[in-house]
Amino acid sequence: MVRANVAPAPAEVAERLLRINAQAAGLTSHADPKASLLPPRAVLDGTAGRIHEAALVLFGERGYHAVSMRDLAAEVGVKPSSIYAHVAGKQQLLTSLVRAGHLEHRDTLRASLLEAGSGADDQLTALTRAHVMVHATYPLLTRVCNRELASLSDEHRDEILTIRLDAERMFLDVIERGQRLGDFGDADPVLAVAAIGAMGMRVADWWHPAVGVSAEELLDTYAAFALRLVAP
Repeated sequence: MVRANVAPAPAEVAERLLRINAQAAGLTSHADPKASLLPPRAVLDGTAGRIHEAALVLFGERGYHAVSMRDLAAEVGVKPSSIYAHVAGKQQLLTSLVRAGHLEHRDTLRASLLEAGSGADDQLTALTRAHVMVHATYPLLTRVCNRELASLSDEHRDEILTIRLDAERMFLDVIERGQRLGDFGDADPVLAVAAIGAMGMRVADWWHPAVGVSAEELLDTYAAFALRLVAP
């Protein structure tokens, strides 16, 4: 007789956790050199494009405040004095990157919602899968987006937070409608949105196929987690 749902052996579980922790701590690197750092909407041609990609990498590695324009010029291979012919400055670079990441996230969620079924469970599944997919596809960009909000000027931060709220409202509307219809339980919808958001963001820190979890398994599992959070 074949046993179904056999639990992994303790040694296998420990090995998987070690791989995940090593990836999250930056002890292993499985970056695909052919993978794009940025979504198509944010890819620029020529020197400006190379500066934006260098800024993303350096902001991700060191943090915004530890990177100078001189550092970026050296990374791209241009003179510090000439870099301003291509970009206005460091704040403009950060804003451009964070805006692109948030727009990609919001618009991907919106598209997934339009393609989902009419049921609240189908829509929450689609939103969660899209949320996790963006963080798995653009891990460096999403890490910078989530970690460097405080480094934006007040004006730019307000703009980004408005985009972010648009995405969160999609989750909130679906959960509240599911509660009204009796499909979901009475969990605080705001806390549910915060929990789903947080667990998806964390994917950018640890996920890579080398940890032993496929992209499809990742999306399916996190969608199941989200449904359990709001289960009746």
